Amino acid sequence: MKRLFVFLIAGLLPLLGGCEMVVFQPQGPAARSIMELITWSIWWMLLVVVVVFALFAYIVWKYRDRPERQGEEPPEEHGNVVLEIVWTVIPILIVVALTIPTVRTLYDLEKPPKGYEDQDPLVIHVTSADWKWIFSYPEQNIETVNYVNIPANRLVLFKMTSASTMQSFWVPALAGQKYTMNKMETELYVVAERPGSYEGRNTNFNGRGYAHMQFEVLAQTPKEFEKWVQEVKRTAPTLTKEKYEELLLPTHLGRLTFIGTHLQWVDHADPHSKTYTHPELYRGHGYQGKIFIRDDHYKRASTIYNEDEQQTLDSNSGGEHRGH
Repeated sequence: MKRLFVFLIAGLLPLLGGCEMVVFQPQGPAARSIMELITWSIWWMLLVVVVVFALFAYIVWKYRDRPERQGEEPPEEHGNVVLEIVWTVIPILIVVALTIPTVRTLYDLEKPPKGYEDQDPLVIHVTSADWKWIFSYPEQNIETVNYVNIPANRLVLFKMTSASTMQSFWVPALAGQKYTMNKMETELYVVAERPGSYEGRNTNFNGRGYAHMQFEVLAQTPKEFEKWVQEVKRTAPTLTKEKYEELLLPTHLGRLTFIGTHLQWVDHADPHSKTYTHPELYRGHGYQGKIFIRDDHYKRASTIYNEDEQQTLDSNSGGEHRGH
């Protein structure tokens, strides 16, 4: 048994060596609050584990069978009122110690972080579809696919919904996870304290293509963000209703940028809006379009592209407005 345990640990170490604990490297106040809550919970769990194993070892040692006790009848044991009260009260206190900061943190995450309450947030509408993320900037009249640029050290309000199935929006370095649901809207406050590239993903299984449903959050300086906005307005193609409905088909796409937003035609958070599920395209759990690899910002990671979109992406990209 001991040898098996040693082999198990030795086999796991190479896997753990390449892991990046992004949750424990927060780059914003929301992510920092979540990390502190996780750390607080871990300390309590460690305390419980240490105490339980210590008591287990003590009891096994004290009441072990010994040669001098062979055939000895153990004395009759009666309940101990004090011990029973102690091991009833302690778990209650532990639950209270975990519940209070958890509830407080959850409520705080629904509000702008401290120090940013007086800022007017940059509002970005997030629409999830199979299998892509669509970001709409109403104020800038811009729409992007599979990447979102934000100014660093500024309050950003994501208003999130879904065009079809339920998805899960998560940027571990900046904020916690929230679901996106059709005909409903959830909100998420995000602040990136410094410029950088942060990976976001869908963590809710919704079909074969969800594993590649990733996006990049690129935090820029205010000047870089404004430069990007002006570049998009000079070079990006105009989004049409037909093009948008094509984007909603269950496909993998690359990083796309358009002038105009789909909000002028449809608001997926509206209870009376159309649902774009296209059930006939899900038969056999397949997805349309050949996929291939193209580099993006996030640590030279790869983005999945639909073959039919590549010509449009290359001809209309205008250079850096794809997210650079």
